[in-house]
Amino acid sequence: MLRRLDKIRFRGHKRDDFLDLAESPNASDTECGDETPLKTPRTSPRDSEELRDPAGPGTLIMAAGVQDFNRTEFDRLNEIKGHLEIALLEKHFLQEELRKLREETNSEMLRQELDRERQRRMELEQKVQEVLKARAEDPPAQQPPKGQAQVNNGADRRSQGLCPRVQKWFYEKFGEYVEDFRFQPEESTVETEEPLSARRLTENMRRLKRGAKPVTSFVKNLSALSDWYSVYTSAIAFTVYMNAVWHGWAIPMFLFLAILRLSLNYLIARGWRIQWSIVPEVSEVVEPPKEDLTVSEKFQLVLDVAQKAQNLFGKMADILEKIKNLFMWVQPEITQKLYIALWAAFLASCFFPYRLVGLALGLYAGIKLFVIDFIFKRCPRLRAKYDTPYIIWKSLPTDPQLKERSSTAVSRRPQTASSRSYVTSAPAGLNKDEDASRVHGAKKSNFHEIFNLTENERPLAVCESGWRCCLINRDRKMPTDYIRNGVLYVTENYLCFESSKSGFSKRNKVIKLVDITDIQKYKVLSVLPGSGMGIAVSTPSTQKPLVFGAMVHRDEAFETIFSQYMKITAAAASGGDS
Repeated sequence: MLRRLDKIRFRGHKRDDFLDLAESPNASDTECGDETPLKTPRTSPRDSEELRDPAGPGTLIMAAGVQDFNRTEFDRLNEIKGHLEIALLEKHFLQEELRKLREETNSEMLRQELDRERQRRMELEQKVQEVLKARAEDPPAQQPPKGQAQVNNGADRRSQGLCPRVQKWFYEKFGEYVEDFRFQPEESTVETEEPLSARRLTENMRRLKRGAKPVTSFVKNLSALSDWYSVYTSAIAFTVYMNAVWHGWAIPMFLFLAILRLSLNYLIARGWRIQWSIVPEVSEVVEPPKEDLTVSEKFQLVLDVAQKAQNLFGKMADILEKIKNLFMWVQPEITQKLYIALWAAFLASCFFPYRLVGLALGLYAGIKLFVIDFIFKRCPRLRAKYDTPYIIWKSLPTDPQLKERSSTAVSRRPQTASSRSYVTSAPAGLNKDEDASRVHGAKKSNFHEIFNLTENERPLAVCESGWRCCLINRDRKMPTDYIRNGVLYVTENYLCFESSKSGFSKRNKVIKLVDITDIQKYKVLSVLPGSGMGIAVSTPSTQKPLVFGAMVHRDEAFETIFSQYMKITAAAASGGDS
C-alpha cells in the first residue's frame, strides 16, 4: 500500500511533464495509430527513468484522452449557453416589438378612419354624378363663325395658359391657409376606462391633493391676512391695498403681484429655496406605496379613499345646490335680498362714473376683509346677527334638507286618535317638532300592533327611526330564514326587529331584555378590517346567538341596548331581593 501511494505521489509531481508530452505532435501521431514509423528523439537514461510511469505504459495516453474529452464537453456547454442567451435576448426583443406594435395599431381608430373615408368617397361620387347629370342636361352651345372661332381660340389659349399659372401661384402662397378652413367631420374618440385598482385609486387621490395644494395655500394665506395672523404683514398689506385703491392702482397692483409670483416660481423651479407664505407650511409624511397588500389592507384602503371622496363630493354638492337654490327662488325672502342688491348695483353703474363705483367697491372689500371679518370671527354672536352674507349662506337649504322639510310637513298632518292621545301624554320637555318626529315616524303610530305589545311600549328616543341591519339566525337551515333584512328597535323592556318585507309579521322578532343571557359586539366577516359591524345576543331559546349584522351605527346601538339591559336587570334584581 505504501509503495502504491508513493507511485501516485510521484505521478502527481510529474503530471505537468506528462501533459506536455501528451500534447506534443509525436504523442498525437502515436495516438492516431499511423502505420508510418516516426522517429523519436533520443533521451538520456535519466530522462527515461523520469518519464517511465510506474502504473503502466498506457497512462499518458489515457490522461491526454480524458483531458481532451473534458475540454470538448466544456466547450460544448459554453456553446449551448451562448445559444441559449441569444435565444432569450431575441425573445425579449420580439416581445418588446410586439407590445409596441399592439400599442401603435388601434383597431378602433382604424375602423373609425375607414368609416370616414367611405363616407367621403360616397360624397365625392354623389358630387360627380350631379356634375355629369348637369352637363348632360345642358343644351350644346351654337358654333360661332369660322373667323370668329379662330380669334376666340387664340384668346382661349392665352387665357388657358395664364389661369393655371395664377392658380398654381395662389395655391403655393395661400393653399396651406385655405386647407385649414376646410370643414371636416368631428372625430369622436372613445376613452378607455381603467379597471378598478387600489393602488391607482390612492395615487389619483394623492394627485388631486397635490394639484389642489396651491389653491388651498392661497386660501390659507388670505384667511391669515384677514385673521391678522402676522400683525406686521396684515398691517402692511392693508395699507398698500387701501392706498392702491384710493389712487386707482388696484388692477396694476394685482398684475404686479401675479408677475412677482411667476418670477418666484421660476426661481423655485431653478432650485432656489424660497418660502413666500404667511402661514408656515407643514410637511406631511408621505408613506411609500406598498407593493404587496393583503385583502384586508386593500379593503381598508378602498374604504378610506371612498370616505374621503364621499366627504369631498358632499361638500361640493352642498355648495352647488345652495347656489342653485339661491337663484331659483326656493326661499323667496333670501333671493329677494339678492334681487334688490343687483338692482342697486345696476342703477349705480348707470348713474355714477365707473371710477367712483370701483373706488367704493374696493374700499368696501378692503374694510370687509381686514376689519369686519376679523371682528366677526372673534365675536360669533355679532356675526350671527349682523353678517348678512354669512346669514344668507347658512340659511340656504340643500336638496336633502328640502326633502326633509317636505317630509316633515307631510308628517304634521292630522293623524289618528291613538297618535293624538300619545302626543298629549308626551313629556313636557319635548317641543312639538320632536313630538311629531317621534310619534309620526315610519310605522310608529301602530308600533305596538306590529309587535303585539302594550301601548306604552315605544322605541327609545335614541332609536326613533331604528337601526337598519340584517338578522342572522344560525339555528335556521333554510337560506330564506337564515338572513333577514330589517330595522332594529329598543323599547324599555324589549328588543324588536321588524322585517323589511311587508305582510310577513311572522318574520318579526321580539326579545325580552330580561331573557338575554349575553350581549357582545360581533364581527361577522373576519376578513374585513376593524372590530366588525354586528351585535350578538344570546337567549335561552336559541342554541346559537342571534347576530344583528351590517349595522352602520353599531357602537351607538350596542351602548343603548347594553345600558337598557343593565337597567332592566338591575331593576329585576332589586325587585327579587325585596
